[in-house]
Amino acid sequence: MPVSMSESRFEELVGDALDLIPPELTRAIDNVVVLIEARDRDDPHLLGLYHGIALTERDSHYGGALPDTVTIYRDAILEICDDESHVVEEVAITVIHEIAHYFGIPEERLHQLGWG
Repeated sequence: MPVSMSESRFEELVGDALDLIPPELTRAIDNVVVLIEARDRDDPHLLGLYHGIALTERDSHYGGALPDTVTIYRDAILEICDDESHVVEEVAITVIHEIAHYFGIPEERLHQLGWG
């Protein structure tokens, strides 16, 4: 049974997870929007998704691009968690995982680092 949590509490947890990112990295984040949605339409079990052009891929043609997005899927996370402390942990892992993609860190490396 999924954990029950208000949308505002979940948003607070996403904000707390973003605060875990070291300030020197936070200052490097530019043109990124963090969104919260219930589920991904194409993959309802997906916990988060980075969509954009990673910093390592940007070149002189990047100017004027729409913001990159990090989407956190609330219902998918709540569904796999047993209690609120598990939600806190899963939100932090998911947020940091997706932000890491913005910095160009590939999936395999994130799993090696324990952020998979």
